[in-house]
Amino acid sequence: MSKHDEVIEQLKIIVKQKGLKYTEQREIVLRVLMSVEEHLTAEDVYNHIKSTYKDSNIGIATVYRALSFLEDVKLITSIAFGTEGKKYEANLKAHHDHLICTACGKIIEFLDEEIEKRQDNIAKVNNFKITSHSMQLYGMCQECQAKD
Repeated sequence: MSKHDEVIEQLKIIVKQKGLKYTEQREIVLRVLMSVEEHLTAEDVYNHIKSTYKDSNIGIATVYRALSFLEDVKLITSIAFGTEGKKYEANLKAHHDHLICTACGKIIEFLDEEIEKRQDNIAKVNNFKITSHSMQLYGMCQECQAKD
């Protein structure tokens, strides 16, 4: 069974546990996010569905509801862009952090073991147990700096 199939099975189990009806729309939204490397807005997901799943009849409101549900059950995560809304990604990858360009919206993923160790040490010194974390650093990517 592929990783994608395993995640779809998780979705089916979660929906059943919550006493909800399983819908193809949620599955399609999740499949779209699992099929891309980049972070997508709700509109990006909707446009991807229109071009890839031509027979489906999923409206933008359904996409927003599905994204909200999938994020609530932790199958996807999002990065907030203030007035620009959110960008979403599937929770398939190992932990990583983000550099976010405030000019063009580009997102660069990274992992730094030293930062991870320092966070763990800070928690230990403060008798704190980290259950999850998210680091987002905002600035300008190389391309936007060149334009500035």
